[in-house]
Amino acid sequence: MNPQPSKPTRKDARDNRDRILAAARAELAASTSASLSAIAREAGVGIGTLYRHFPTREALIMELYRHDLQHLIDLAPGLLRTHPPLEALRRWFDEVAHYGRLKFGVFEVVHAATGGGADPMYGPFVHAIGTLLDAGAADGTLKPDVDPEDVLLQLSVLWRIDPARGDAEARAARILRLIVDGLRAQQGK
Repeated sequence: MNPQPSKPTRKDARDNRDRILAAARAELAASTSASLSAIAREAGVGIGTLYRHFPTREALIMELYRHDLQHLIDLAPGLLRTHPPLEALRRWFDEVAHYGRLKFGVFEVVHAATGGGADPMYGPFVHAIGTLLDAGAADGTLKPDVDPEDVLLQLSVLWRIDPARGDAEARAARILRLIVDGLRAQQGK
């Protein structure tokens, strides 16, 4: 017996899902304790519709996490096409810092949901860092043979900066400068 092919998702269902994700992104950026009811209200859907797409708060947060990390992963090669490697790396780091500010406070959910390390996004994210580092090493602006996982560990401090602090953005910028300076092939450029 051949399994029935799955029916394509209806346009209205896809639209509802997209609105829910957009509303969740905005609501969780404003408050990590945003309720699912508030997210449904902001999306203009009923709570039942939200639960059909995302049966738990964890499922919704994980989908946002996957979507946003995929955006960062996809961004790296595009930046390399339009900018010199060092500038591409800086711009990518800025996006990572922005993402960290938006996701402050929900990483405990992500950590628990991925078993503290069994994250399918980890490899592609490290590969994106490696792509940027390799391009910079090839043009001589970055040190060769830098381990992208070491850089990820350095970047992880960004997700610990509380965006409620008045100096959160400035602090992230200072930390990113320190990381970039440490990656340069020649200091002071």
